[in-house]
Parts: sequence; structure tokens; C-alpha cells
Amino acid sequence: MNNDIPIEQHPFEPFLPDGAVVLMLGTFPPKPERWSMEFYYPNKMNDMWRIAGLIFFGDKNHFWIDAEKRFDLTLLKLFLNKKKIALYDTATRVRRLKDNASDKFLDIVETINLDEFFKIRPTIKAIVTAGEKATGVIAEKAGVEVPKMGDMVHCCCNGHAFDLYRMPSSSRAYPLSLEKKADAYRAMFRQLGYDV
Repeated sequence: MNNDIPIEQHPFEPFLPDGAVVLMLGTFPPKPERWSMEFYYPNKMNDMWRIAGLIFFGDKNHFWIDAEKRFDLTLLKLFLNKKKIALYDTATRVRRLKDNASDKFLDIVETINLDEFFKIRPTIKAIVTAGEKATGVIAEKAGVEVPKMGDMVHCCCNGHAFDLYRMPSSSRAYPLSLEKKADAYRAMFRQLGYDV
């Protein structure tokens, strides 16, 4: 029974720039020993910040400090604030069934309260989910079918309209090259009006 496995609380506060228009949601962070920083997508082997570097700066290592083997948190926060991109995850409390961050082995105990996010940031017009499990959580809350990879569906949750984009996981376990993942995210950001 899963009840013998301890429940973990999400370790990070939501990152909510003023006027945020995009809310990017993964599932849940890896264990602290996998972090290169105390922020979203902290694992140095996760490619989310390399994808962003490629799309917005033409350099996958734009946010990487090679000498320190970590991402540049100050630079990331400046970028996210400027682009009005908020970050959180779809799971707020989980049990790790296999002691890792694989979606397949995460038992979600409690999910994000979307209403709170929309109250705090009513400017959010799009939710971008990285991975199938994260997308499933939001699709269920919005009462829509899970979109295909790279697709978008219009949603309304308790009176707040938004577009839900399902994007590839930035985990290297997901079998798609960094460049192909960046292409998918670039197309999504263009649809949202970003100059990329």
C-alpha cells in the first residue's frame, strides 16, 4: 500500500511575475540531491533552460554557468520576469513510489489550486504543461480532453478562459532531441505572440 511512503510537500513557492501571461507547469521537482539550484527545473540534466536558451537567445547554454555546473538563477528570474512567464507544478503533494522524479512513479496526493493562481494573476491567458501527467491534471480540472503533443485546446475553469498547450517533457528520458523540443516550444511561443 502507498500509505507507507512519506508524502512530500512542494519545495518551491510559485514564481509569479507581475502581469504574467503564461503559466508553465511541470509535475513535481526531483529530490534535492538532484538540484543545481533551488528553483524550477533544477536538475542539470533537465533541458528546460537549454530549450529556453535556444529559442530566445540562440544558445542552449545561455543560462548555464559551466564553471559552477549550475544554471544562473539571477539570469533566469530576470528573463522570466521580462517575458511574463510564471512557473509552478501540477502536483503540490506527492509520494515517490520509486524514489525518483519520473512521472510514472509519482503518486499525486494533492494538485494545484488553479483558482488561486487566476485570482492572483488574472492576466494568465495560457497554461503550458510539460509532459503527459501534468497535462492530464489540468485537462481534468478544465473538463477537456488531453490535447495531442504540441497541440492546444481552449479551456474555461470557474469562469477564467485560457489556452492549454501540451508540450514535450524537458526530461532527457523523453525520446526527442533537444532541437526538436525547442522547435515545438518555439512554435507555441510564437502562437502566444512572442518574437522568437
